[in-house]
Amino acid sequence: MTENIAAGSPAPDATPPVDAYVGDPAVRAEWDNRYADRQQLWSGRPNGALVAEVDGLTPGRVLDVGCGEGADAVWLARCGWDVTALEVSGVALERAAGHARDAGVAVHWVHATLTDAALPPASFDLVSAQYPALLRTPDAAAERALTGAVAVGGVLLLVHHAGMDTRQPNESGFDPADYVWPSMVTALLGDDWVVEVDERRPRVAPDGGAGAHHADDLVLRARRLR
Repeated sequence: MTENIAAGSPAPDATPPVDAYVGDPAVRAEWDNRYADRQQLWSGRPNGALVAEVDGLTPGRVLDVGCGEGADAVWLARCGWDVTALEVSGVALERAAGHARDAGVAVHWVHATLTDAALPPASFDLVSAQYPALLRTPDAAAERALTGAVAVGGVLLLVHHAGMDTRQPNESGFDPADYVWPSMVTALLGDDWVVEVDERRPRVAPDGGAGAHHADDLVLRARRLR
């Protein structure tokens, strides 16, 4: 779980702009620490829901929100997508860029939080957010950033761990009320959208990596009509 094409953003496959971070420094530090604690945090394979839902879509421009160590971004690039990958952790971005170089694919790297990144509006044919840790705000900034990035005719794909939104706050500091869940995004979708998938389903999980113990996914797939 994590969260430019900003002025001066790098060319595809360039070194990620780890010193050009845009966002809350505390958020970056939290996620850098999580990644630094382990040599590899995730499985290194693309998320199962992404693979299933992208099947049949014509490759175009895709925004990978919270790209982590880059497994989804690399897979999408191999499938012919023009990938922009957004991540708050510089540690994760450096790993992701290395995986992309090893795979011989080009990715536009963005070191920013979703709400602070200067993303061109309505410009992505697919916005993919796989288990993102998007902070909730009174103005629904993260939800609006997700939907606002989708081009007319494009798809928003939001996948999360089922049941996390109803957990009680715990001593580690996790409180579901602090985060954005698929139902909150669905509530913002008006007549300009059609919901194609909104369901709970068994998770097709890559072996290994953090989060592998979650059994079910919440999957929201919506298409922007205008």
